[in-house]
Amino acid sequence: MVRCAPMSNEESQAPQSEGTAKDAPKSTATGSFPPVNTTDPQLTIRAIMTGMLLGGLLSLCNIYAGLKIGWGFNMSITAMLLSFGFFKAFEKAGGRPYGMLENNINQTAASAGANISSAGLVAPIPALTILTGMELSWHLLALWTFAVSCVGIVVGLGLRKQMIEVDRLPFPSGVASAETIQQMYARGEEAIARVKALVAGMILGGGAKLLIKFAEIKKLKLPGTIAASGAAQASGATSFSLAKLTFAVDPSPLFWAVGAIVGIRAGASMLIGAIVAWIFLAPHAMNEGWVVLENADSVNFPTIVKWMLWPGVAMMVTASLTSFAFSWRSVLAALTGIGGQRDMEEKGVDAPDNNVGDIPRKVFIAAVVAALIFATLTQVLLFEISLWVAMIAVLLTFALAIVAGRVSGETGITPVGAMGKVTQLTFGLISPGSVTSNLMAANVTGGAASQTADLLHDLKTGAMIGASPKAQGIGQLFGVMAGATIGCAAYLVMIPNPAEQLMTEEWAAPAVVQWKAVAELFRDGIDHMPPMAVEAMMIAGAVGVLFSVLEKMLPKEKVQWLPSASAMGIAFCIPASYAITMFLGGVVSVLVGKFAPTWKERFLIVVASGLIAGESLVGAGIAIYETASGLVGG
Repeated sequence: MVRCAPMSNEESQAPQSEGTAKDAPKSTATGSFPPVNTTDPQLTIRAIMTGMLLGGLLSLCNIYAGLKIGWGFNMSITAMLLSFGFFKAFEKAGGRPYGMLENNINQTAASAGANISSAGLVAPIPALTILTGMELSWHLLALWTFAVSCVGIVVGLGLRKQMIEVDRLPFPSGVASAETIQQMYARGEEAIARVKALVAGMILGGGAKLLIKFAEIKKLKLPGTIAASGAAQASGATSFSLAKLTFAVDPSPLFWAVGAIVGIRAGASMLIGAIVAWIFLAPHAMNEGWVVLENADSVNFPTIVKWMLWPGVAMMVTASLTSFAFSWRSVLAALTGIGGQRDMEEKGVDAPDNNVGDIPRKVFIAAVVAALIFATLTQVLLFEISLWVAMIAVLLTFALAIVAGRVSGETGITPVGAMGKVTQLTFGLISPGSVTSNLMAANVTGGAASQTADLLHDLKTGAMIGASPKAQGIGQLFGVMAGATIGCAAYLVMIPNPAEQLMTEEWAAPAVVQWKAVAELFRDGIDHMPPMAVEAMMIAGAVGVLFSVLEKMLPKEKVQWLPSASAMGIAFCIPASYAITMFLGGVVSVLVGKFAPTWKERFLIVVASGLIAGESLVGAGIAIYETASGLVGG
């Protein structure tokens, strides 16, 4: 699953609010850090409880969006603004002031909880259910996602001193959060304005979802047809309408808001991918009989995507792995430079032998051992994966989580998908034919890598404002508990039947498509793939490599005109209406920037984040209600 930050460095330059930390120490992203603040409240009950509550609720947003479009969002700044607004009102009513360091613990816990979707809920877990029929009960699923996340937390804590204090990696999302929270507690009126914009976006997004649902507002279908021939005509199809090929504009605020966040390049890339996939390739595949049509009515997304996913997955995987390969210096540094005592001494960083950050070394080592045992035993007991395979999975995960943390620190992009694919490919060779081993061993890697990167960005924020790493680690742990508890329950109720609900126009689930396809490939072999799928994969995979190489080699001013191979690949696996609407959202972002640049800088991303959260929460609530009603009615 692709992870997106809802607010870039530039867009996060929000003025902030008069609070208790008005004169708090400040630092630059690469300059000296202030000492840990030992006087102001940090790990308070209200900070933890607020972070857990927000993390649990926001986990629904990422599960909903992840199963729709395969993307998740960093919820740190959203959680900051929401808790700031709530406690500001509480303070006016006579309550105790809500400090910046408390808010930092809140955002650490909330982002961890919201990130639980990356622990498998939107990719390997539904893929496993589709392929094997296996579905864990709520308490076992929560236990599994918690175990996966714990590995990432201990790795993140172990990497803090090297990556943040010694190497001074940028961790752009962490810097954005630090700058935002500092500004919030410096100029309150602007912060309150952003809170109002966020809440307005949530109300608008939720209200629009309710209106679309209950007023039965349909997609605006695009006119036009494409003539059918050959095998397609033999099935009774005389033509393919663009509407049947999913060409429409979707009224869903989610897609418009995501388009505004990811920008015009990603949106245009998806539009190009949708045109290539659904106007040219899909009709050709049906005419040639590569896509088997039972009758004219079977010209629909679920039927066609079973073939289209292969070139789409190939393009996404090769693009992801090629981009990751360009980070080889980061990979090498991650695997050879962690814990370098000499580097710390040369840079004047104190590295006492008995501490990791401000966590006693013995406690940290015990946590590492506990996480290793926990993640190994859950694989063995829940999925009957052999002990030696499970142990290799966790040990490989420790190494790849380090790599993911460093790449995320340098680029702001966490290669969750690439990490998962590396593990899937590895276990496809170690344990060929085993779908469960292939998916769930890779689940440990992808989930842990995501939590490692999330915590490191939060620790960067903490380092810039004088927060306690130990307090943040505890906050992250509580946040994961909330996310696992609430998120897993919501997932099971929302998606009771992944085989029927997913890979449809309602739930395209492109991340599930990727993980399922790779596992199927190792289980069944190339001989069992659909006609011409191998050839299509080779061509699409080559395009993914080529575009990723060009992206790294071309000057920055020219890269903006180069389509993104990953975004194009996603368009092969989702309805064209998704891609079209996200492109239009990107166009709106450009127009707003042209005619109201100040408003865009202050509010566009905040409003878009609110739209996503509002629709996701209401959409998840509707899905849960409908499932529960069906169970009661049955």
